[in-house]
Amino acid sequence: MWKKCSSEKVNLKRMTKLINKPSIIKAAGTKEKIIKEFFGLVNSASSEISIAKMESPEGWEEPGQTPDFDEYTVVLKGKLQVRTKENTFVIGSEQGILIPKNHWVQYSSPFEGGAEYIAICLPAFSPETVHRDSE
Repeated sequence: MWKKCSSEKVNLKRMTKLINKPSIIKAAGTKEKIIKEFFGLVNSASSEISIAKMESPEGWEEPGQTPDFDEYTVVLKGKLQVRTKENTFVIGSEQGILIPKNHWVQYSSPFEGGAEYIAICLPAFSPETVHRDSE
């Protein structure tokens, strides 16, 4: 038999949450890139994680950044170029890369057809914690 303790607290953030559609967020960079945030500060009021689908056109490049979050990126289609201070990576379809927090990085899609990819940030992405070079 289950007995509910009256001192038990309910964590509302951990309740089941259906996301009917992502929020479209304006992206930084040289061309218009589509960011569809499913989870994060904008769409689900989550500060722990952000999960977004990116659609970056051929020739898109964003400013370098040194974020206060870990960023996990998985390319779904096309190729994404990821520059760090040490290396330049070309991430193809079904490949991924982890950029640890406090490491400088610059993302771009200079290749034909651009790139579609998923970005997961821990904790969630915010304009205040991305620290773009131009800021």
